[in-house]
Amino acid sequence: MTMPDTKRKIDAIWRMESAKLIAALTRMVRDVGLAEDLAHDALVTALERWPETGIPEKPGAWLMTTAKRRAIDFLRRNKLRDQKYAELAYNRDLYTEDDVDPAIDKEIDDDLLRLIFMTCHPVLSQEARVALTLRLLCGLTTDEIARSFITSESTIAQRIVRAKRTLRSANIPFEVPTGEELNARLSAVLKVIYIMFNEGYSATSGDDWIRPLLCQEALRLGRIIAEIIPDEPEVHGLVALMELQSSRLKTRVSPTGEPILLMDQNRAKWDQLLIRRGLAALERSQKLGRTLGPYTLQAAISACHAQARTAEETNWTRIVALYEALAMVMLSPIVELNRAVAISMAFGPAYGLQIVDEISTEPSLKEYHLLPSIRGDFLMKLGRFEEARTEFEKAASMTRNVREQELLLKRAAECESDEKR
Repeated sequence: MTMPDTKRKIDAIWRMESAKLIAALTRMVRDVGLAEDLAHDALVTALERWPETGIPEKPGAWLMTTAKRRAIDFLRRNKLRDQKYAELAYNRDLYTEDDVDPAIDKEIDDDLLRLIFMTCHPVLSQEARVALTLRLLCGLTTDEIARSFITSESTIAQRIVRAKRTLRSANIPFEVPTGEELNARLSAVLKVIYIMFNEGYSATSGDDWIRPLLCQEALRLGRIIAEIIPDEPEVHGLVALMELQSSRLKTRVSPTGEPILLMDQNRAKWDQLLIRRGLAALERSQKLGRTLGPYTLQAAISACHAQARTAEETNWTRIVALYEALAMVMLSPIVELNRAVAISMAFGPAYGLQIVDEISTEPSLKEYHLLPSIRGDFLMKLGRFEEARTEFEKAASMTRNVREQELLLKRAAECESDEKR
């Protein structure tokens, strides 16, 4: 295996294992910033050794063992937490790649849940909570998080640094809260899971358009929280949304990795089990009898697609109505952009284009590549091929996802061919 191949595999392993490492290390040292540093030390060691020795059979366990040894060395050197160190030294937590069992896996799962509630503590601003959790639980770079927030990378970096410092100085406990405190943190936790899923569903950068493992992890966390808080409709709404969206994952890319848009997907291959689970979660949310929140409304929109046997049977009029309801509880330029798409499908591209042009000067959409992409689609359908080509090329220059860029440039080329006819 070549050096570049090894580094790509190590990067993929890190994406999968970093959250577990940081969560377990946080339980040991009670400092998320230090835990992240120790995890990165283990990654550096892997980058130094694995190109020569080969990737271990159980790389996650290897990283965990290396990181925990560094944590114990740190505790010993600093003569801190003597009681905790004694417990670690004699009873548990240090294991090798040949010593992974279900009990340890369960402990890791618990640690991940504790970590997400810790990073969503009210001592932090909501923006800081989301940014820090995405960094620690998803392994996203500051650039990827910035694009999720549609803000600058430097702003996100500052938020993360300040958040880790605040958690350390406030000595926030590493635990899942109960009662009123649990409900107080729930909104931020759900937002974290939502953004985590969206990053997996449509990656902001890299060579792949989707990151299924990130979607699976977000869905797993959502299911856990739905069991912990069964009477909160928005928890079930978010789970419903993720189940329904996940049902399309296998049809969103071709065998060679090219993106396949919703209207072109083979609906016969959508995962019917996930659709049934999603519809059941949506029904459970609606039966709780409260005003529908943003996650439940988005799940209802996704259900319209899931229940249409063909793209032509989609109830776009109902989707427009649901987007209008969504705009009332979560007004944002992105919701308006999605509403424009629904209106174009229900009533024609000219109506959608009018809405897009009205929000095109919105500052938060200045770097949002889907704005010119959607505008290009409307223009193409209206036969304004030269303008459409310009918009697709602009969108391609703005995205950092290689697959999406290729798709946009392909659509630009199609406009050029149509223009010459």
